[in-house]
Amino acid sequence: MTRVAILAAFPGELKPLVRGWPHSVRAGVHFWAQRNEEEEWIAACAGAGQPAVTRAFAALEDGGPIDLVFSIGWAGALRDNLPTGSAHNVAGVIDIRTGERFRCDAEAGSLWLATSPRVADEKEKLRLASTYNAALVDMEAAAIARLAAMRGVPFYAIKGVSDSLHAKLPDFNQFIAADGRMLTGKLIIHVLPRPWHWPALIQMGENSKKAARSIAETLHSFLAKQNNSEVT
Repeated sequence: MTRVAILAAFPGELKPLVRGWPHSVRAGVHFWAQRNEEEEWIAACAGAGQPAVTRAFAALEDGGPIDLVFSIGWAGALRDNLPTGSAHNVAGVIDIRTGERFRCDAEAGSLWLATSPRVADEKEKLRLASTYNAALVDMEAAAIARLAAMRGVPFYAIKGVSDSLHAKLPDFNQFIAADGRMLTGKLIIHVLPRPWHWPALIQMGENSKKAARSIAETLHSFLAKQNNSEVT
């Protein structure tokens, strides 16, 4: 049986894709699974950042070897011409901590994704775009790419744009726990007396929902194309 792993940071990134799949939570890792006679689709998330997604990957491997890996989820735009809510099958991933570059497998897109240890603000986004010629930034994909490369497993990354290059948002880094959990209550307490943040956060919420739907659509379209290529 072919085991396909889909890894994200938060349940909201996976929601449109795994709707109706059986769900469970073990040791802080969310799991979803769907099976047929030939394939097992398993999705997991454990929070933001490379350590969290590494835990999720290890938890999926507890069920057996993985044959194909997808990193999906929200990303910040590093270019003005990437509309919020859009999804992109990226060409590869750059770990900005180490400088490593991981190219995705055949028939991926043309844009590169930078993986950062922190949520990038506008100034950092501009630096990443200039330094790495990247188009998107996330916090997890490089870890998944590295683990896939170590195992010789095909790797793809599909990212949806949750925030534009010039989005004016609170510093989310102070609301991410050491284990990658989003401290939602702390964030709410912070923004409630700061109404100037509300419009941008509301817009980001709408962008994120649209991006999650676009990710699911892009993944389904990509797999359908791959299956048709194998048949022909």
